[in-house]
Amino acid sequence: MKQLSTRFSMAVHTLSLIEMCPLECTGDFIAASVNTNPVVIRRIMGMLKKAGLIEVRAGIGGAYLLKSADDITLLDIYRAVEVTEENRLFGIHDHSSIACPVGRNIEQVLQQELQEAQQAMEQRLASTTLQQLGKQMVL
Repeated sequence: MKQLSTRFSMAVHTLSLIEMCPLECTGDFIAASVNTNPVVIRRIMGMLKKAGLIEVRAGIGGAYLLKSADDITLLDIYRAVEVTEENRLFGIHDHSSIACPVGRNIEQVLQQELQEAQQAMEQRLASTTLQQLGKQMVL
């Protein structure tokens, strides 16, 4: 089964680090913790900045949250980094045969189910804040 991209988990990781130690959070520091290339982290940080979740310090480096960790939900983070076409998490293949009863009706029948699944996922993500996750990570 194909997975969603890892941008979401990397963005949560990035924001969690920024919340816990904002003065040390350069792209290189975060990349070392995530164990990925700093370019990937800088790209994710750019998305988080564009979404209004962080500010990045020029020159000295580092980043800080623009909102309280209690006001940032997993849904906010997801929406900042996971770009979905027309707000559709699930895609449906194109050009099914209209000569086939399944091909003719699959999109209409499946679309409602997939939309409800996406709504359930988004409701769950909206119920968890960055602060709640941070409390679980610090033992």
